[in-house]
Amino acid sequence: MTPIIVVKNLSKTYSSALTALDNISLEISAGEILALLGPNGAGKTTLISTICGIVNPSSGKIFVDGFDAIKDYRKARQLIGLVPQELVLDSFETVLNTLRFSRGLFGKPKNDNYLRDVLEKLSLWDKRDSPIMTLSGGMKRRVLIAKALSHEPKILFLDEPTAGVDVELRKDMWALVNSLRKSGVTVILTTHYIEEAEAIADRVGVMNKGKILLLSDKKTLLKKMGKKELKIELHDPVLVIPASLDSYKLSLTEQKTALLYSYDTSANRTGITKLLNDISKAGLILKDVSTRQSSLEDIFTNLLEEKK
Repeated sequence: MTPIIVVKNLSKTYSSALTALDNISLEISAGEILALLGPNGAGKTTLISTICGIVNPSSGKIFVDGFDAIKDYRKARQLIGLVPQELVLDSFETVLNTLRFSRGLFGKPKNDNYLRDVLEKLSLWDKRDSPIMTLSGGMKRRVLIAKALSHEPKILFLDEPTAGVDVELRKDMWALVNSLRKSGVTVILTTHYIEEAEAIADRVGVMNKGKILLLSDKKTLLKKMGKKELKIELHDPVLVIPASLDSYKLSLTEQKTALLYSYDTSANRTGITKLLNDISKAGLILKDVSTRQSSLEDIFTNLLEEKK
């Protein structure tokens, strides 16, 4: 299937000599949800802004549903809805009129039934006649999303959409994103919340210093890079791990009552059986054993550490 977004060798260097994007190539399939993770300054917002035509690239190519995003800017931009980080709205305008105006800017005919559907999905219909200034920060964030959807885009970019909003609103937005995917909309979001990527993304990209360090299917990523941690609770606390167990690279919990052992789930041998035998030989009495699967947060943190 032809990707809906194709980015080839994209770079952006500002006049200050800061390289915000460093030779990025990326393909995004229609109908998928891609989450871009990375620390502040990683280049996530610059990448989105460049694809949307807000920032001019220094070099490289961008195609949006076959249209050259630089040469055919208007055609490419009509396919895109963008929710920026900043809450930029006309404070004196009403919610519904804000959406009507935005829809008109893209040359779309009036369709209040569609706008009502968008507002209802975002729990904003009862606020349709309210001036923007009267809304809470969370409600304004919802209006930004509704505004981005007002012209029925095929692609929706969400730049830190749930930053500073409460957990309940975050889950509402996740539900909306899932419903958009079902209707065929492609969603690309940047986020600092690892659980957001785990909850809704099909693929995860990790960015740092203008590069994409990793791009993978979420399930494959967890299976490929994820490790399990074995927690071995002891009957009695120990101050020092016996030297005979050094080869296992164990660590002690803060309370000194449990040993922690990391192992690769895809390895032919995990070493657990031998470890438990050697612990017993060292004179330690086991109380309980449990495991924990690595999360995307663990993988993300470890990957950034490796690339320093």
